[in-house]
Amino acid sequence: MNKRETVFHELKEHLPFTFVISLIVGGIVAWIFLVDATLIKYSEEFFDVLHPVHILFSAAATSAIYYKYCKNLFQSIIIGIFGAILVGTISDVLFPYISGNLFLLNTSFHLPIFEVPFLILGVALVGSVAGIYFGGFKLSHNLHVLLSILASLFYLLAFSFEISLIAIFLISLILFLFVFIPCCISDIVFPILFLKKPCRIHGQWHEH
Repeated sequence: MNKRETVFHELKEHLPFTFVISLIVGGIVAWIFLVDATLIKYSEEFFDVLHPVHILFSAAATSAIYYKYCKNLFQSIIIGIFGAILVGTISDVLFPYISGNLFLLNTSFHLPIFEVPFLILGVALVGSVAGIYFGGFKLSHNLHVLLSILASLFYLLAFSFEISLIAIFLISLILFLFVFIPCCISDIVFPILFLKKPCRIHGQWHEH
């Protein structure tokens, strides 16, 4: 497979899970809001836990797939860290912030990489190393998707002042785009872009 075919193959493999889990999580949060809306007051605490854990599994997935195609330890770690923090910030913070204000929720802006930089960099490093040495790309990617959905939702719930059931429903409809685009870019497209040419024997993409 060439580079484009490799990217589309990986994206197609992970599309169904992302779509289904987006709908399920959105429904669960809407149900919580209906049954016991007081739980929403703990949203910021949930986000403060979910975002670093999301970065951890994102880094593991990104470094694992890069190392799968290119056996370069140092590059795999750096790409895992950079990809996880960059795209994790986009999916967990920037997308929810922009969409929250588009829906007139008066969402405020908080950037964990500036607020707790050592925590975010630390979990990204640990995740990258774990992804290389323990593998499990499929598991770490699926957990990454789930955690990203939860982190995005709880960011909106924590930092929005006009939250409502209708708002949760509307936001749930675009959770799929919140997650599939940035998470798959981070885990799949981002590492493959750094690979230069395919292995002549296996048809996989390697750096050398």
